[in-house]
Amino acid sequence: MRDALQRWLRSPSFATCLILLGWLLIVLGYWGPWAPASAAGLRVLGLDLAEYVKFIAEVRSGQMVLTREVFYLPLLGLSLSLSLLAHRPELRLPGLARWLLNLLAVPAALAMLPPAWTPGLLTTPEFVKQTAAIAACVAVAALSYPLLRRIPARLAAGLVLLLALLAVFPPLLAFARLSPALDAIYGHELSPGGGTWQMPLGFILLSVGAFLAARRRVRS
Repeated sequence: MRDALQRWLRSPSFATCLILLGWLLIVLGYWGPWAPASAAGLRVLGLDLAEYVKFIAEVRSGQMVLTREVFYLPLLGLSLSLSLLAHRPELRLPGLARWLLNLLAVPAALAMLPPAWTPGLLTTPEFVKQTAAIAACVAVAALSYPLLRRIPARLAAGLVLLLALLAVFPPLLAFARLSPALDAIYGHELSPGGGTWQMPLGFILLSVGAFLAARRRVRS
């Protein structure tokens, strides 16, 4: 039993499971509550933060300088990592699963669209960064099969790690800066919601899985 477990831990299947679990946790964490509340309507999801911060008094007055787009970095990391890893041969995914993961990179990118958007709105200065990020993610998704699956496995793993660092630290640091303002809005000290640990954990598992798969690829 122990030998069988050790063989599985060293197998490509283990790395693939870590990557899939990582993506799942990223989704649960980013679409989960970062500012929890007993009433569902008062909960702030990670997905909502980029728009929500525009209405915080300290941000509106300029007292707190905050780049709201940092809260979209987890979506950027999710979309680009899906494109980078979907067709990796070392993961040994079935063909249908590869194309499904590749396709999911597009809705992950489109989640950066502002609410009630119009084509004209996307070209305004406020939203041009989001538009550029969405366009870049969709373009990368289109290149996943013909090009990205051919890059060296270690390079792909390194890029995933870089995306993970960008997706985790800037949003969490920005959220920590917002905490006093959120405490004032809710009238009590808020404990961070589950999304603030699920999303980072997801990127950790994703990075570890990518490096395990790359090491296996090099040795094989």
